[in-house]
Amino acid sequence: MSFLKLENKKFLITGVANKKSVAYFAAKTLLENGADCLFTVLNEETKQKVEKLFPDKKIYLVNVEKTDEINELGRVLLSEKIILDGFLHSIAFANYSEGMKPFHETSLPDYLQATNISCFSLVSLSKSLKPVLALDSSVVTISISSTKATNYGYMGPIKAALDATILFLAKSFSLDSKVRFNAVCAGPLKTSASAGIPGYIDNYLFAEQLTMRHQALETQEVANTVVFLLSPASSGITASGVVVDAGMSSNYFDEKVVASFAKND
Repeated sequence: MSFLKLENKKFLITGVANKKSVAYFAAKTLLENGADCLFTVLNEETKQKVEKLFPDKKIYLVNVEKTDEINELGRVLLSEKIILDGFLHSIAFANYSEGMKPFHETSLPDYLQATNISCFSLVSLSKSLKPVLALDSSVVTISISSTKATNYGYMGPIKAALDATILFLAKSFSLDSKVRFNAVCAGPLKTSASAGIPGYIDNYLFAEQLTMRHQALETQEVANTVVFLLSPASSGITASGVVVDAGMSSNYFDEKVVASFAKND
């Protein structure tokens, strides 16, 4: 058996949209290490894409804005006698259709929708899936390394809420299980979802210079951490946020960046 001990483990993966997503890389890595994966997708269009990426794998339609669909997922898995060794929550959405606004101009409907999809869906899914989760299973969500980037807009506070949610889910589940909850707090990545954030490319390029290696964070590097946290090899880690940003958040005063600014000032 390998160090990760993933052989014959079964995981539910949410959020696969294309080959650039963290969820895709994580699922691919899990499968390569002997695990099996099930998937949830938002709609039929996405289901067809995932079917091509992962042939012969079970895919369930779940819109996390609809409580009935989340609850139905749990009932279906229970009826199919499926036991999960964990799941990956890789779901986020924010409405930037009107461009980025100052935070104080955020609309309540947009904020509530984004909170429901990006944060509370983890609570809803965890509740629905609890009967089919192995007692020592692992749940991982995708957060961000810093919630303070201005052009991330109102998703910053929502991701901060997601980080806090991890702690309270871990406490709640510890009453009658050993299910672990953790977040992978990733630095800026080159994904299709990120491309929809106004001004994101500037943040991405800036972050690349702030990494200690002056090289952008790779999606596979984030997925590797996800897989580790899902695996029994990380059994001692729970209620934690693991930062994966190549040192960016500890290198705001990188000499090269400071020198470049001073030269152009």
